[in-house]
Amino acid sequence: MRVLLTIGLLATLGAGAMAQGAAELKVGDEAPDFTLRGTDGKTHTLSDYRGKQAVVVAWFPRAFTQGCTIECKSLAENGDKIKKYDVTYFMASVDALEDNIKFAKATSVTLGEGANARVVQKKEADFPMLSDPTKDVATNYGVLNARGTANRWTFYIDKSGRISAIDKMVRPETSAEDMVTKLGEVKVAMR
Repeated sequence: MRVLLTIGLLATLGAGAMAQGAAELKVGDEAPDFTLRGTDGKTHTLSDYRGKQAVVVAWFPRAFTQGCTIECKSLAENGDKIKKYDVTYFMASVDALEDNIKFAKATSVTLGEGANARVVQKKEADFPMLSDPTKDVATNYGVLNARGTANRWTFYIDKSGRISAIDKMVRPETSAEDMVTKLGEVKVAMR
């Protein structure tokens, strides 16, 4: 009886996890198309890059949080290294566009509260941050978690629109360097 209850509970939890997102994407799959507004004032559609340029979408949980601030700082301070490749790259979240605009422009972010508070200095983001407030695209990419935010996963999409790599172990402090390494591994052309 206990075994059946455990199996039933696991089945229920698994079904709930699947309900949070679409079927898990894998390398070789066609990347789900999207049209999202960016902090640069433009609307970005993935299919517009097909046949022209590789794309990287770095999903992050929430603007103004510690890991996301550190990741944004890494990408902003090392963008020159990423831009050596023929790639367009974005950070993306389910935050409202207005929140992402403030986050992208922030040059310092206070993390924590009271005696534990610390200020992190960062450059303004020199790349677009995309907003998916409806959570539809996050669901299609399978990144939407039970908290209603995106998992910190990065998708590398080749010029043909296929997923060439998925990083589910993103390290915010070295995200730019790791992105450069991965771009070389998946053979994205240099500019």
